Amino acid sequence: MKQYAIGVDFGSLSGRAVLVDISDGAVLASSVMDYPHGIMDRCLPGGKLLPQDWSLHHPADYLEVLTHTVTEVMKTAGVSAGDVHSIGVDCTASSVLPVTREGVPLCFLPEYRDEPHAYIHLWKHHAAQKYADRMTEKAVERGEKWLGAYGGRVSSESALPKLWQVLEEAPQVYDAMAYWIEAVDWLIRQLCGQITISSCCAGYKYLYCAPEGYPSDDYFASLDPRLAHIIEDKCSMPVSPLYTKAGGLTQEMAGRLGLTPGTSVAVGLVDAHACVPAAGITAPGEMVMILGTSACLMVSGETYRSVPGCYAVRDGLLPGLWGFEGGQNSVGDMLSWMTRECVPERVQQAAKAQGVSVHQYLSALAAQKKPGETGLLALDWFNGNRSILMDSGLTGMILGLDMKTAPEDIYRALAEAAAYGARLIIDTFRERGVRVDKLLVTGGISQKNAMMMQIYADVLDMPVRVLPASHGSALGSAIAGAAAAGCYPTVQEAIRHMAPKAEKVYEPDPVSHRTYERLYQLYAKLYRLFGQDPNSVMKELLEIKRAQAVSDE
Repeated sequence: MKQYAIGVDFGSLSGRAVLVDISDGAVLASSVMDYPHGIMDRCLPGGKLLPQDWSLHHPADYLEVLTHTVTEVMKTAGVSAGDVHSIGVDCTASSVLPVTREGVPLCFLPEYRDEPHAYIHLWKHHAAQKYADRMTEKAVERGEKWLGAYGGRVSSESALPKLWQVLEEAPQVYDAMAYWIEAVDWLIRQLCGQITISSCCAGYKYLYCAPEGYPSDDYFASLDPRLAHIIEDKCSMPVSPLYTKAGGLTQEMAGRLGLTPGTSVAVGLVDAHACVPAAGITAPGEMVMILGTSACLMVSGETYRSVPGCYAVRDGLLPGLWGFEGGQNSVGDMLSWMTRECVPERVQQAAKAQGVSVHQYLSALAAQKKPGETGLLALDWFNGNRSILMDSGLTGMILGLDMKTAPEDIYRALAEAAAYGARLIIDTFRERGVRVDKLLVTGGISQKNAMMMQIYADVLDMPVRVLPASHGSALGSAIAGAAAAGCYPTVQEAIRHMAPKAEKVYEPDPVSHRTYERLYQLYAKLYRLFGQDPNSVMKELLEIKRAQAVSDE
């Protein structure tokens, strides 16, 4: 009798589910649904305007996506509910929300519907940057040892700076919440009724360092006396290891999803981290890079290393190994911005006439250019910098524009900037003693843009192996679910049987690499000039922009 697993992935713009055969990981059905409210970065559903740098989700969208996609894959595959043995779930992170002790999001309550802090604070909610900076300054001042595991800085994309922001700006929300919980852990609570935090979320997003635990109460009290017991008061969820069972599907959720009560529900994953099992990774030195709206680069190692701007978490990616993670805030995001805001009507019409998207049209033209031919060099900081600088206040830049610059030139320059940013992260890993021997790539861009994959191979000077799964995170969650349900004796066995093999390999071109080596060194100069000088022109521009925005209010 066949056995099946369901994996559900909640991204930035949409959610998706896959139903897979546990014996070989074959995807029998998939379903995708956009969030009805999308990313709320301008106003709430009721019309209340949001300040600059805010980015929210509505938790009701997650439940709607969960129901729609799971029921649809079941219908499409035509399998029996009793043959589905497990469910795995992943979400973007840190995407956190305040909930009651019963797990009800505060934004579901009438009195908080117009309160922005009652909604999910998405990973790219950067309005908590000043709180992250203060946490870093105090940790450095106190000589906190845990800071080295977080690249030397507390990121505004993690959970606790956002919680401090809630306390400062909406104390009534802070007081009303029982838990400040990751969206994935909230979903696990909805599915099986168990309150928990995955070791993945705790380690990468809540500053939890095994076996020591969270930073001390003294540290938090030094920030603000009201934060002295922040973990006990708002984050006191038991930490559960990855690839283990969180509980069984409740009667209510089984009815809603058309599944069997008691179906195994795995501990939740961060969306990018779910790509590790989907990439077939079981050993140190094998890196997976997810290319989508943003980019995440992850590799495991046998020993702890402190890497600037990157995280190191014990058992963070695979059991028994240190999980190292770096990332870029903008890859697909900046290309989408470019095709949306920076192309003339003639380009749109030409793409339409050829029956292709603007992305495809510009990519085809840009692919005809040689490295360096555009005369352009860009910084990929359109959503700030995650690694190595960990500064959401940095902005994008394009250098070398002239009267002959064409849209495809800019498109290629942005694609190259993304590759340079990835190389800087990989070089930093290696300099700190973290091996990167093999690169596997997944995510939408890897499937859709061959030009970019060749650029990555040429810039990095290493083969780029593209994985076939179009829903890598969802497949990884399905593998995690099967492992947690005991369908295989070890996690590694589940991965070996269920992960697909790379379908295409892009080999580096030596001639192109030589040119890109020169361009990369120029990129590194710009990186230092604009990213490491606190008095840079970029920083001053941002100060003026923010001051003008405040005066308009």
